[in-house]
Parts: sequence; structure tokens; C-alpha cells
Amino acid sequence: MRLEELGLDPRIVGKLAEEGIEELYPPQEQAIGPALEGKNLVLAVPTASGKSLVGYLAILQAVLRGGKALYIVPLKALASEKSEDLDRFRDLGIKVLESTGDFDEVDAKLSMYDVVVATSEKADSLLRHRARWLENLSVVVADEVHLINDPDRGPTMEVTLVKFRTFNPTAQIIALSATIKNASELAEWLDATLIESEWRPVPLKTGVYAEGEVFFTDNTRRKVAEEDDGVHALAKDAMSSGGQCLVFVNTRKSSESLAASLGRVVKGTEEFRGDDLAKLARRLVGDQDEPTTIGNKLGKCIKSGCAFHHAGLTNPQRKLVESSFKKGLLRCIVATPTLAAGINLPARTVLVRDVRRFDSNMGYTTIPVFEIKQMCGRAGRPKYDKSGEAIIVAKDEEERSLLLETYLLGENENIYSKLGTEPAIRSHVLALIATKAASSLDDLTDFFDRTFLSHQTDITYLNDTIEGVVGFLREEKMIHEDEPLRATTFGRLVSDTYIDPKSATIIRDGISRYRQGKTFGLLHLLTSVPDMPPLYLRQADYEWVEEFASNVSPQLLLEPPSDLSKYEDYLSEIKTAKLVDDWISEVPENDISQAFGIGPGDIRNKMDVAEWLVHATARISELFSKEAAQDVRELRTRIRYGIKPELLELVKLSGVGRIRARAMYDRNIRTIEDLRNTSYDRLKQIPTIGEAVARSIKNQLGQAEKGLVPEVDEGQKSLREYR
Repeated sequence: MRLEELGLDPRIVGKLAEEGIEELYPPQEQAIGPALEGKNLVLAVPTASGKSLVGYLAILQAVLRGGKALYIVPLKALASEKSEDLDRFRDLGIKVLESTGDFDEVDAKLSMYDVVVATSEKADSLLRHRARWLENLSVVVADEVHLINDPDRGPTMEVTLVKFRTFNPTAQIIALSATIKNASELAEWLDATLIESEWRPVPLKTGVYAEGEVFFTDNTRRKVAEEDDGVHALAKDAMSSGGQCLVFVNTRKSSESLAASLGRVVKGTEEFRGDDLAKLARRLVGDQDEPTTIGNKLGKCIKSGCAFHHAGLTNPQRKLVESSFKKGLLRCIVATPTLAAGINLPARTVLVRDVRRFDSNMGYTTIPVFEIKQMCGRAGRPKYDKSGEAIIVAKDEEERSLLLETYLLGENENIYSKLGTEPAIRSHVLALIATKAASSLDDLTDFFDRTFLSHQTDITYLNDTIEGVVGFLREEKMIHEDEPLRATTFGRLVSDTYIDPKSATIIRDGISRYRQGKTFGLLHLLTSVPDMPPLYLRQADYEWVEEFASNVSPQLLLEPPSDLSKYEDYLSEIKTAKLVDDWISEVPENDISQAFGIGPGDIRNKMDVAEWLVHATARISELFSKEAAQDVRELRTRIRYGIKPELLELVKLSGVGRIRARAMYDRNIRTIEDLRNTSYDRLKQIPTIGEAVARSIKNQLGQAEKGLVPEVDEGQKSLREYR
């Protein structure tokens, strides 16, 4: 079906034609009618089958008719990708904004945009803050909606969709999903038209490798030249014909070691671009805020044309790997399964080496069929490949048959609501009361009756849980004692800051014991709440963590547990607090990585959570401990930048982080006034500063406008803007 036949705004058709899109794929043809008619829609199709375009077209058509749209994604990385996609239409007058920032903020600017791209948590936060523009939404697109099955992200996605259907029932819901076994159940819940398809723009051939041969599901076979092991043999086979390769393994350590060894394979291909890769590696290593072992290791792998990709990398490192692969510069990526969760990164060949992974609670477990098929679905690049290949690597003939039957010929699992846990219910019950969406137990029961959980099961068993949660909220003074149910000032604050009510009670009780100088006690308070996932306690950690806990015990705001069954959790909290303490004590990032066995990306993820929690703690302090409020606010800045207290003034300047601030401080430039009295020429000579940063600092101080900074020539200006 051609786009001009759909009755779309001609400007949309013209814009897509410029990009070479003039016809729809078969699943898109089936879905576009309901989408443009404003009907609720569930589109469950394989990866790379164009489901996002259906959502985009519904959004564009609605916005050009005066409507507004919200595009909900489960991951921040996906938010960036989708906002970039939609921003292609800005010359049609479409204003797009990505919003994934602080949960405890009401950004008035959002109402000025036509399309807002947000994570589920941010969308729920906007609803909690009663953002009025949400009432005017025409279209809500929920991408990767199958992640309702995820214990962490699923409950918020589910509740957010219920809220939109309740508070803005005229808004169209478009739910985009990979193929799942019970898509019809999801569609029934949303009162939506269901479009299911197994069609792919690039046919996918799947098989299992064992002992030098690939056995495909279409009963064909292919011999593969022998190498040291199956992955090397298959990767060499895949890249010898000019294709790119994605390899999935189950641990970060495996991804790093395998990427290093596969570099030798990539170097032997005709497409290997050694000079360009060397430049890319130098750029990656040079752009690190601080030199780290993992960054240097990644640089060496990139130089060989094969990178690794896992959650231990920083966001800039991951984005550089992804963009270089998309451009064809990197020929191979070895990744943990996180890469399979939605990021648009196809390759001609996908290899799955591991079908088991370690779970800290259950030991080694098999990876679900659905996740393996998500990995396999990355095979085949539209517009580049005539077909894609996805191959699972078996150890022997016996395992080959098992993998073939289980993963390639087996059905995906059903997805199930994960809302029925007390922590999820606790948080959302308070939010419903705080936003006046529920004022009685009956109102709460009615709301949960509209959830996917209720659609799948008889939730009468939840009544006791809901009553128990309401009792807890009353006891902790988050809601008033009397009827109707009303949030207290404390309850509204907890809902607005988006923390678990149980976390809030721990923080409130701990902060009341705060005395000046007990900074580590504050850090331990942050790491002891349910919202902070603690670091894993390795066997080698017990001795030093116990000794450290004993040394810092006078500073703690919470008593160590008397229950021995909770002692290990307590040590994990202490270890996590020590990580944050090292960060704000300016311990080099690489030393932290080595000491705690984590990557720079993990450090930043932990600091993001700590900063969010310390912000909530500052708000709670204003109610319960004025003495702590100022110290806690300063602690937030220290966590954001990883600095000691003496650098607080310098980091107020844009572009000045912990390394540059320390470099200036150590040269007796310690205040904003010192900076005013420092010449541009002296400033630019400080290591890590340079001309561009020195000019930026002087601009912020208003000194460039006074002629105290040399003019930049056009060549330098262009280079600066490019950077």
C-alpha cells in the first residue's frame, strides 16, 4: 500500500518520500487503518518490522490536526532514539522534547511541545504532579509494552496506562510489542484492535551450531570451517562475506574477553579499516572524564574492529559503540543481553553463545525463549541484507537438539502482570490518594480492577494487601486517620519525589538523628532504603566491610540489625555507602572500579540513584530536621560531581566537573572571584582546561564581552561548534 492512499497529511507523505519511504510493510498496512481512525491498537510484530512507524504516523496526523502526543518507552536509551526519529519531522512544525529527568519537577515547558518522549516512570511522575497538558493528549504510544512482564519496570508501565485510560479516556492508546504468546489478552485489556504478524522485511534463517555444522530450522545444513571454537568459526564465516555480527554472551567478563579475541578475526576481513578504527579508539580513550581500565580495554578492542557492550560502560561509551556499528566501522559487537532490549542495532548475523545466566537469588537459570528470540530478531539489516541469520551455539549434538526444540521451534512465553507485589502497590496506592484519584478503599479497589493484573487473575486476594497498605500509610502519617482518604503534607511530598513510602519512613526516622559531621551516616541512610539496589557482597568483601562498618558505626543514623538473617544485607548497604563515599572523596574512578569490581557505567548508575534519593532526603529534612537540610543539599551536589566540599563553588560553572575543578583548586584558583582575577592565558594552560573551556568559563563570568578574552577566528569557531 502506498502512503498517498492513506489520506495522510500531504506534508507527512512528502517528508517520508524524501527518506525513500513510499510503501508500507504488510503488518503496517493492517495496522494503519485503526491507528489513523483513532482506535486503540496493539501491534505485535517481530523486531525491525516497522511498528514504530505506525505510532509515528498516528502521532504526526494527530499533531498536524492540533493534537498532542506522548511516546512512552521503558529505557532512557530508547527515549533518545525515539526523540531523534520524531525530530526528523521538525520542518513540518512538529516540536519534540525528550523528558527523562528529575521525577520531582514540574516542567512548564512541556506544555509547549507537540510530542513528549518519556520513560514510564517520568510519565507516571507527570501524572502525579497533575500536569494539566496531559488532559489534552490525543495519542499515547506505549513502546515495548511486553515489558509489563518485567518485575522492575512493568508495574509502573501498567499503572500509567490505567491512569491514562481513566483520566483521559478519549486519548488513543497504541501499544507496540514484540511477538508474544498472549497478545490477544493484552488487546482485550486495552479494548484494542490486535494486529499480529510473523512477517519480517528481511527473512530470518535460524539454526543451531554443533561440531562444525549449522542445523537450520528449515532442515538445511551448512558446514563451517573449523576454528579454535564455534563462535570464532561462525563469526569468521559471517564477516567473510562483508556482513556484520552481533554475539550475545551472559557475563560482562565474557563480553570483554571474547571481543578481544574476535578482534583477530575482524582484522582478517577486507572491510577492516585500521586507520579509522585507531582514530575512533583514540577519541574514546581521550574523551574519558578520567582514564579507566575498562575504557582503555574498550579502546584496544575498538582498534581491532570488535567492541564489547554492557551496562558497565558509560552512556557516551555505549553510544559511540552503537553509532560506529551502525555506520559499519565496527564489524562485530559482543554484548550482554541488555543490548537486545529495544535498541535498534541490527546485524546480518546474530550468534547466541549462552542460554544460561547467573541470578544472585537462584544461581544459574535458563534464559526465557522470548529473550533469546529478541536476540535472534536483531539479525538482518533492512535495506542492506537479503536475509539474516541467527545461530545458537551448542556444546554437542545432544544440546543441539534441545536448543533447537526449546528456543527456535518453541513458542514464546506468555507475559504476566507483575503489579501484585506489596512494594508496587504501596507506592501506587499513595500516589492515587495524593493526586485525589482515590478517596476510599472502594476507589482503590475500582482502580486495581482496571489493571492487567485484574484482567488476568481474580484479584480479590489483593483487598487485604490494599487495606494493609492503607493502614501502613496511616500509621506513618502519610495519609490522615479519618475518611475520606487524604494525603498529608508528608504523603504528598513522598508521592511527588517518587520514592517508595517505606524508603521515606526510613529516611525520616534516620534524619531525625542527624548531627553535623555524620556525612557517612547520611550515605548509609541512602543505601539502606528499598529504592537503592545494594552492591553484591563478594566472599572477599566480608572481612574489610565488617572492619570498615565497625570504624564508621559512631556516624551511623540507623542501628545495625539485631536479626542475624539481615546482617549480610547490612554489610551490602555499608559497602554501597563506601562506594558513594569514595566517589565524593574524589577517589579516582579507576581505583573505585578496581576496588568494587564494577564498571564506570555502574558507578554513574549508582550515583544517579543516590542523587535522586538525597534530593528526596533534602525535601524530607525540610519537614523533620532543619538542621540536616543544608548539609543534605550540599551532599546532593557532591554526589552529582564526585567532589569534596571545597570544590562546591567551582562546579557551579557549566563544563567544570570534578577533574577540572580540582586542577584549578590545586593551583590556588578556589573561588569564582579567583577565576575573575585569573587571566584567560593562565587559565587555558591548566591541564584539562584548554582554550575552549577557558573561553566558556570567561563567557559565564561576563568577561569575554568586556574584551578580556581574545576573539576566536572562524576556523576555530567552526571547530568548537563541531565539537
